[in-house]
Amino acid sequence: MKFDFTEEQKSMMEVGRDFAEKDILPTQEEDEKAHHFRKETFKKMAELGFFGCVIPEKYGGNETGHLCAALLTEEIARVSASWTLPFNMQMWGPAFTILNYGNEEQKEKYIPALVNGDVIGAFAITEPNSGSDVAGMGTTATETDDGYILNGQKMWISNAQTADMSLVYAYTDKAKKHKGISCFLVDMKNNPGIKTAAIETKLGLFCAPTGEIAFEDAKIPKSALLGQKGDGFKICMWQLNNTRLGCAARGVGIARGCHEHAIKYALERTQFGQPIAEFEMIQDQLALMYVEYEAARLLVLKAAYEKDQGNIGNTLSVSTAKYFAGEAAVNASGLAMKVFGSYGYSSEYPVERFFRDAKSLQTVEGTSNIQKVIIARAILSK
Repeated sequence: MKFDFTEEQKSMMEVGRDFAEKDILPTQEEDEKAHHFRKETFKKMAELGFFGCVIPEKYGGNETGHLCAALLTEEIARVSASWTLPFNMQMWGPAFTILNYGNEEQKEKYIPALVNGDVIGAFAITEPNSGSDVAGMGTTATETDDGYILNGQKMWISNAQTADMSLVYAYTDKAKKHKGISCFLVDMKNNPGIKTAAIETKLGLFCAPTGEIAFEDAKIPKSALLGQKGDGFKICMWQLNNTRLGCAARGVGIARGCHEHAIKYALERTQFGQPIAEFEMIQDQLALMYVEYEAARLLVLKAAYEKDQGNIGNTLSVSTAKYFAGEAAVNASGLAMKVFGSYGYSSEYPVERFFRDAKSLQTVEGTSNIQKVIIARAILSK
């Protein structure tokens, strides 16, 4: 296996690293405390081409690929996990899904605007009583002569209160169970039937807006339907197989950030007359963090490479990467806190933020348990 990156990929990694250090890090702690989403930061990410990696030039993308997008996500996550959410909310989620399932009118309307940041995207799947059980959703889309009427509630939706458009999954025929779910491209602004509210009580990812959406007789046009009626579950699973790659890359970045900070601190902190890096138990923790980071990174790169080779439906590779990277990030953050001791528990250092942010990876885009179910079913069916 060849491990060399192309000059283009190396260049994009450098751009991502530089952006994270110069545009995110200086205000990171201030923004975390204020739960502040900086639109100027979001817009600059778009201007740098971060949201166009898997999108054709025809629609404003740069076609650098899934591997490049994963590498960029890692570079951002090692500084701030919050600022990797836009990769999923703009590119791997709405834009790439519309590219695969949309008609030409839908592609031209939404994809360029998502890529250049003129439109903030989202996708709405989870509900108060429906998480892992996607088919258990209660939101409905009732067809009328001139469109559909949405009713229901979505919960824990990234960008809910800031999004201009969202993929919304809803039942058009409950009798058909999961085959009765459809997907809609919903313009979130200036619709009296759509109300949003922020969720401020979450544990981490403070710079990434999260909220709930209420649809109360929200009228949308027939042109909002993505694909065919009843294709929603299929579209949802296809979309998650791509956004999970973004989550996995986020986990790799968090694990790397924890490891880098832990090494630096272990070399600087002295106890009993020597740097704590000299103690074998600290070395054990640093070594374990490194091994799991490297393993997670290779799994993510493999899954991304497969997609770039045309294997978009590589569910087993993606779920394996998502599961392991999420667990590695959580473990790395816990070990880093141990290395830092009492300071690891303090917001004076970033490892407590990494600890909080990492925990989300065991839940979002399919829990760790769901990933293990997917993996088991895939290997048993071979």
